[in-house]
Amino acid sequence: MTGTKQKRTLRHMLTAVLLKLVILYGLVVLLVMLLQRRLIYVPTKLSAGGAESLAGNAGLVSWRNVRSELIGWRLPAATASTGAVLVVHGNAGSAADRSYIAGPIRAAGAIDVFILEYPGYGCRPGNPSQRSLIAAGEEALDLLSDRAPLFIVSESIGAGVAAHLAGKYPNRVAGLALLVPYTSMVELGKRQMPFLPVAWMLWDRFDPAKWLEAYYGPVAVVIAGRDEIIPPDLGRRLFDGYSGPKQIEVVTGAGHNDVAEQTPDWWRHIFSFWRSHAAAAHAK
Repeated sequence: MTGTKQKRTLRHMLTAVLLKLVILYGLVVLLVMLLQRRLIYVPTKLSAGGAESLAGNAGLVSWRNVRSELIGWRLPAATASTGAVLVVHGNAGSAADRSYIAGPIRAAGAIDVFILEYPGYGCRPGNPSQRSLIAAGEEALDLLSDRAPLFIVSESIGAGVAAHLAGKYPNRVAGLALLVPYTSMVELGKRQMPFLPVAWMLWDRFDPAKWLEAYYGPVAVVIAGRDEIIPPDLGRRLFDGYSGPKQIEVVTGAGHNDVAEQTPDWWRHIFSFWRSHAAAAHAK
């Protein structure tokens, strides 16, 4: 009887420990689920004056919608414009601090550069989410409907916004440059948190690989070889899966934040690639 009681006691103890572990795991899942957007989106919030000052110091001027609401910043071409670039930035910071992308692009040619601010970033009201970022991107595309050719440059999470716009409005997007992109947020989440049921719990499921299936214009992909946030193979898989005109550059020693700042000469090469393929792609 003593041995039987000991076995029962041990069984009860193991069951109790297992139950506590299951409850703890459930609490972790619930906590991450509730806080997921705070983990995904890391905006720099600014007062209107602070944003104007930061942008103004970089030569950026305000970009407003038809309701006179600030939706981002623009860097006008130094001479008569021959096209426009829409920049959709990454998950951190704000549009006002993206002059390191806008400046070299503008210097590469007679190009107007528009940097979209996401809801909840900078001094723009609202909350960031897949829905709000995509809605902001669609509004920006509508405001730029008279700008042609229009190219889109994305950084990190912005690949989701860029791919959505290109896939939904393929005739309006003449080319893409995707800096440190990914296949989907679900795949990225699985890599970053493999111990969680990401496919079940993720709300914002940006899916660049899927959305680009409806696009046929030229796409340039830049991968950071030592990316500590987005595994480089996700960018490679996005590139491999795209069936339109494409080119890839892997910066072998670079981290996640090391590839967005390029030279005007580098951007001239991208413009050459875009323009050499855009006419053929849009003829389809």
